[in-house]
Amino acid sequence: QVQLVESGGGSVQAGGSLRLSCTTAGSIFEIKIMEWYRQAPGKERELVARITSAGSRVYGDSVKGRFSISRDNAKNTAYLQMNALKPEDTAVYSCSANIRAAVNGWGVYWGQGTRVTVSS
Repeated sequence: QVQLVESGGGSVQAGGSLRLSCTTAGSIFEIKIMEWYRQAPGKERELVARITSAGSRVYGDSVKGRFSISRDNAKNTAYLQMNALKPEDTAVYSCSANIRAAVNGWGVYWGQGTRVTVSS
């Protein structure tokens, strides 16, 4: 069974930095896309960043220039470096990945999320 686990969330003051990690477990043949989403209280979930297996990146408008997504294909792990954090970045950040698993083939998997709180 494939699992995604996020880590690295926490509380930080505005202007600070955090680095989130999304690690995977299970029998995985291939991961095409890895993404970070966030959902703030009372708001819809939004895409933060996306990275393909080839390294192509897409960022949400609100985080461009401040956040950076990367991945280690050998470890099937994705990272989100968040700099110059703002109070409006406060949310639960979740990792999603398009994975070809040994048992069930291709599917989209989600982690449980990690909370980020930015105080002013």
